[in-house]
Amino acid sequence: MNQLPFRLSRAARFRIWSAPLWLDLRDRAYEWMLDLPVATRIVSHAGLFALVLLTFLASGISFSGIAKAEAANAAPVSDTGGAAVATDAQEFSYRIPNPVTNIPKRLRRDVIKYTVKPGDNVSSIADDFEISADSLLWANPKLEDNPDLLSVGQPLNIPPVSGVLVMVQSGDTLQKLADKYKQPKKKGEELIPGINNFEFNKARHELKEPEFSLTVGEFLMIPNAYKPYQARVVQAYNGPIPQNAARGSGAFGWPVSGMITQKYWLRHPGIDIGAPKGAPVYAADSGFVTMSGWSNAGYGFMILISHGNGYQTRYAHLSAMHVEIRESVKKGQMIGRVGSSGNSTGPHLHFEIIQGSGHRNPFILLPGR
Repeated sequence: MNQLPFRLSRAARFRIWSAPLWLDLRDRAYEWMLDLPVATRIVSHAGLFALVLLTFLASGISFSGIAKAEAANAAPVSDTGGAAVATDAQEFSYRIPNPVTNIPKRLRRDVIKYTVKPGDNVSSIADDFEISADSLLWANPKLEDNPDLLSVGQPLNIPPVSGVLVMVQSGDTLQKLADKYKQPKKKGEELIPGINNFEFNKARHELKEPEFSLTVGEFLMIPNAYKPYQARVVQAYNGPIPQNAARGSGAFGWPVSGMITQKYWLRHPGIDIGAPKGAPVYAADSGFVTMSGWSNAGYGFMILISHGNGYQTRYAHLSAMHVEIRESVKKGQMIGRVGSSGNSTGPHLHFEIIQGSGHRNPFILLPGR
């Protein structure tokens, strides 16, 4: 036998010696498989495949991990002359959970001064600062009775949370304020722990027992408090009803086409419908005009129609009026045009339905949208 130009290791000599044995064993196994019935071979192959698959899945190694391992094995030689060493992240891709940290929301610690911008309304501002619309009105007394007094450039106090923001006056005590702004059917004492523990209040008042001293002229935030509402009284027209005045049917129609920009709620006794300036405004039902002119209550140019059946409708912030007082109108008749007069942040129609001395939700009485 010719001598090899190099010396083989023991492992190499073992592989050379055992190769014929492995080949003979393979041939014998193949012959044995041929002697088995077809069904038995299928079952044995399927079982073997299932076993391999389960082992692979249990290992937690993904196909992307195999690809990365192959890429690592084929990595170029490093600058130091040695093979680049693959990291664990290069060799395998384990199913590592992606943790998410829930950071608690930080409460505001001060009253924010906000300037009203075009297109704003009470509801949208409250939503932006994640407080209730009532809380926004309670913090700005000039708006409390009429949210339509909102005007561009107007400064507003934004409370840190929902509740009642008050300016402490001489003679105010913690118990007195808690009793005044308690929720219906609840006791004022239930508000006191929330007031004492609120960081906003701790920075402004000495809320220590037993005095609970309040600083006059400073804000006090009463979280989750409620300010009793005094309903606005509506004075209906009590003049003579024209003989030929049309009477309403009680079936109201939409006064303008547009998009609802503010809904009906306790402090906003109507709905706002955004529409282009100059868009026609129609009478929601037949009746006679009891007011057509400028309103000093923030409505700007306004039309009020009595329908002769206990209902009245109000159309506010108009740019033009096409009917006069005591004029009879039919349902669907154009009575004015959309504008932004009075206290308004953009062209829209403020529409109210009044029954007796109270307001009704227009969405209940108007046809479905």
